[in-house]
Amino acid sequence: MTAIQAVYIRGHEERTDPKPHTVYRIEIQAHVRSWQMWRRYSEFLELHTELAKSTGSPPPAPLPPKRAFSILRGPFRDDSGIVEERRAGLETYLRAILSAKEDKWRESFAFRDFLGVPVGRQAGGGEASGTKQFSSSSWLDEHIELQSRIRDIRADINRRDSLSDRGDVSGSHTANVQGKKKLAEILSRVRTLTQGLQELGMAGMAEGELQRRTDMVARLQDDCEKLGRMVTVARHTSRGLGLGAGVTNTNPAPESDRAALLGGGGFNRPVTRVFGAASQKPQETEVTRPLDDHGVFQLQKVQMEQQDGQLAQLTTILQRQRHLGEAIGSELAQQIELLDDLSNDVDRVGGKLTSAKKQLNRLG
Repeated sequence: MTAIQAVYIRGHEERTDPKPHTVYRIEIQAHVRSWQMWRRYSEFLELHTELAKSTGSPPPAPLPPKRAFSILRGPFRDDSGIVEERRAGLETYLRAILSAKEDKWRESFAFRDFLGVPVGRQAGGGEASGTKQFSSSSWLDEHIELQSRIRDIRADINRRDSLSDRGDVSGSHTANVQGKKKLAEILSRVRTLTQGLQELGMAGMAEGELQRRTDMVARLQDDCEKLGRMVTVARHTSRGLGLGAGVTNTNPAPESDRAALLGGGGFNRPVTRVFGAASQKPQETEVTRPLDDHGVFQLQKVQMEQQDGQLAQLTTILQRQRHLGEAIGSELAQQIELLDDLSNDVDRVGGKLTSAKKQLNRLG
């Protein structure tokens, strides 16, 4: 974990979307770098609740009270003093967690994610147990890095084509192999990115932001699928199957072999590639037609990984829907109890009114 040396809250902003609120600028200083995060007071409340829940005890310092700032805010009211008082209280709150003797609060995932600290890395820079945990900001950093790697692969493919045009078969092959290696690494990191997004979703990331990042991952997967076809497709063009421009085949196949391969010489079966069971008619598509066997296998692997990722995302959404349903059911049960109590109260009042009316009739 990145060791934090100091935390400051040195500013704030008034924002209007989705409704007027104040956000505070948190400045974090570590050994080798510094960064800042913008958090509103409600996010501090969520952090405080999560820390108390996950560690079994509240943090060493209390949050500044909400009541002092929740008074009606008129257009002519000066809130600068209240904002400054709250800013100082929030800064004291974060510093108390950092300086506490017990490290259970500052080492928790909720606190590190709140400050945007990359987690899951060992001291040597490797990943612990083959897995990696992301904070909201480190997830975006990883996505940007993968986009850069995809551009590198496209550069390798362009270099491969250029070398092939010049007749440099060895250089073209080397560039293609480098592209394949980089693509295999990217596919693994995209899977890790997908898993990290699922964990962020389970940790309570907003639905809108979760959907936006899901679309970002989908675009990465589409790019990887296209690059997979590009690095495996056979170049059946004027380059002479990779021999390069201007280079001719000086050792053509015998006519008898060519006839047998293309259907002559007693072989009347069409030249096809069997997908799946032999009893099924093969289905060649525009996507699979330019690929060799390895390319088809790689394409199938990518599609299966995409389906697994989509299934995992669907599972996350269904789990959240179930929790929402349970919460709604609990709320309805409480409302029904309140309605029953109200009905009983109405009956009692009705009985008293009837009794009072009878007494009035007697007096009349």
